[in-house]
Amino acid sequence: MLTWLQRDSLAFPSLDKALREPNGLLAAGGDLSPERLVQAYRHGCFPWFQDGQPILWWSPDPRTVLLPSQLHVSRSLSKCLRQQRYSVTFDRAFDRVIQACAAPRDYTDGTWITTPMQTAYLELHRQGIAHSVEVWLGDELVGGLYGLAMGRLFFGESMFSRADNASKVGFVTLVSHLQRWGFVLIDCQMPTEHLHSFGAHAISRQAFADYLQNNLDQPSSADWRN
Repeated sequence: MLTWLQRDSLAFPSLDKALREPNGLLAAGGDLSPERLVQAYRHGCFPWFQDGQPILWWSPDPRTVLLPSQLHVSRSLSKCLRQQRYSVTFDRAFDRVIQACAAPRDYTDGTWITTPMQTAYLELHRQGIAHSVEVWLGDELVGGLYGLAMGRLFFGESMFSRADNASKVGFVTLVSHLQRWGFVLIDCQMPTEHLHSFGAHAISRQAFADYLQNNLDQPSSADWRN
């Protein structure tokens, strides 16, 4: 059962400002079944909550997105890419990537990638909907990210880095492939300086809904078996 909420009715002292002043909090409750998750993303919603809270469903307005054709790569990152220090793979270690994304960070006490969330997205990966990007330094996994690919849209979820520029190399490699495969939009969900440095920007919820309507059921040439 979902309980629909007024946007300004809740406060969450254990989370960051975005949760203390919620933008786009739509509902609480339900479950993390693959069917519900897919329908949530198709309607522009995603789950974001901590242990001890009900499942919270979000659809922020405005929405942070990145158009693959507008990716910005800094000079320093371009130099790193040319050095080919890292190798990048897709869907080779989804379980390890999501576990690394869920690990504690220096700037927060908890994680929103709870054990039930990991289990749910692992099932989506088994169904060919969720995908991972792995960044390797030799045989060591040093960075990566994961998200959902539906139609010509990619819904980014989380990334991690254990070495300089590792997650950035993974992200740029992913965006390059998505552009070649015909993807038109990457959903970044919430704004961060890190994403803005790549060219991410805000669009209205209605504009995001238009992207969903026009691209969710369109074929792409994606091949994750690199």
